[in-house]
Amino acid sequence: MSEQSWTIERITEALGNPALAQRFLGEINRAPAHELLQVFAKWQRIAQNTLNAFEGSSEIVAAVQRGEEPPGDWIDGTERLLQAAERIGSQGAA
Repeated sequence: MSEQSWTIERITEALGNPALAQRFLGEINRAPAHELLQVFAKWQRIAQNTLNAFEGSSEIVAAVQRGEEPPGDWIDGTERLLQAAERIGSQGAA
């Protein structure tokens, strides 16, 4: 992603959720002048984190669609889940 300057419009778009964007716009519009930068910075972090999460999930989806292992460190919990299911099953229905 190219490095673009953060603006109110860009934050609104990056949030990707109309309700969240409305909340941001409400906060930025109601903020007193001396708190504007703080409110802006808070929402800029939220927007950046949202973009980062989306970018990471896109890479995972693309890898799975290609039939590859998803990138990153993954813990295989299959055995642990099977043991828990067996333990629950052996206790009988409640």
